[in-house]
Amino acid sequence: MDLRYWLTRAADFAASWAEQFGPVQPHASHHVSDDQFGVAFEQFAKRLEHNYPFFHPRYAGQMVKPPHPAAIVGYLTAMQFNPNNHAQEGGPATTEMERECVRALAEMVGFGPHIGHLTTSGTMANLEALYVARQLHPGKGIAFSSECHYTHERMCHVLGIQGHRLAVDALGRVDLDAVDHILHTGRVGTIVATTGTTGLGAVDQVHEIVALARKYGARVHVDAAYGGFYSILGRAAMGIDPRPWRAIASCDSVAVDPHKHGLQPYGCGAVLFADPRAGKHLSHDSPYTYFTDSQLHLGEISLECSRAGAAAAALWLTLQLLPLTPSGFGQILAANRRAATAWASLLEASDELVLYQEPELDIVTYFPSGTHMSTVDARSDALLRAGMAAEDDPVYLSLLRTDASAFRRRHPLVTQDTDSARVVRSVLMKPETEAYVGTLHARVEELAARV
Repeated sequence: MDLRYWLTRAADFAASWAEQFGPVQPHASHHVSDDQFGVAFEQFAKRLEHNYPFFHPRYAGQMVKPPHPAAIVGYLTAMQFNPNNHAQEGGPATTEMERECVRALAEMVGFGPHIGHLTTSGTMANLEALYVARQLHPGKGIAFSSECHYTHERMCHVLGIQGHRLAVDALGRVDLDAVDHILHTGRVGTIVATTGTTGLGAVDQVHEIVALARKYGARVHVDAAYGGFYSILGRAAMGIDPRPWRAIASCDSVAVDPHKHGLQPYGCGAVLFADPRAGKHLSHDSPYTYFTDSQLHLGEISLECSRAGAAAAALWLTLQLLPLTPSGFGQILAANRRAATAWASLLEASDELVLYQEPELDIVTYFPSGTHMSTVDARSDALLRAGMAAEDDPVYLSLLRTDASAFRRRHPLVTQDTDSARVVRSVLMKPETEAYVGTLHARVEELAARV
């Protein structure tokens, strides 16, 4: 699609829509001449040049990529109205779009009856889920993997509840014996399962966790902020183990981030509860908002107040073109996954690079060869910096700090002479990487040989 054409259409639509209400003379205090704006924009554009090429496959670092052009057009079109989805009267059109998007996300993870809404981030989505967990099990703590996102430990502090870090197995998944032990103590009311850790992309065994939680009367919250869209492949048994993904349907709440694999601008997260009655723990009233609609206002079931209706518009428009199905978004995710497995195969055959762990989703971890952990750490750091500093053929990677025991479980022949070692981490979230992975590998291998 021609982004420039559709952005012009977006501006024309907003102007045409506004005309029906009669002319309005802009206030002088808002006036800025084209010459004034031109000077400011030149400075602005110059500042933005100091950026990384998130759109290009040579950027294989963090979980960052540009939104789909449809999301850009949807967001910028709606942004001209500046709707606020806190209440129906703040964004009547985008509120309906949000409800439809939430239904689509609930279907994606297998929820039937549900309640939920979009959020500004996965952090806020997880906070709301843990807040409801606290309300349902007062006095009991939350347990989570030691390799889950740090937001869970932080939010436990915010909520004033005890957080319990659990050990992980050799693949970076929460250890099931540790889950059973902490539940047996009776001190925990909710277990957090992660479908796609942000470090390794490890997928907890949700199907086993649900069985243990139900045995002890505990809840299960799934942090699917990173990996949630892989439910499309998982539930259809397309190249990944379907059991954890199908088990999400039996869990109590889910956090998922459309601004990661969902091709949306930041920030667009979502929180979903399988039991619609969970909304009562977030419900509140306001003396000046909830008047124009008999349906539940989204702000009545949210810890957040103002939220950009443009985020709902962007996601809604994207889902009209790329539905949450194997033949829609599934094609993108399958390409990402193929790129990850292809690179893993190249790494296993390399003399310069070593695969740290087989990827489960689209995060690939590896390191320059070395006989000692300190050497691995130093060479990983040097590789990252050399790739970013190269003027003619740069690559952009990221690092993951691993503790000595985790490293040694995977690579026992590397001598431990330090408490931790950084390895290289690449998130292959762009389907374009599938065709580029050979070039990417060759360049990283070349850099590894130099450092």
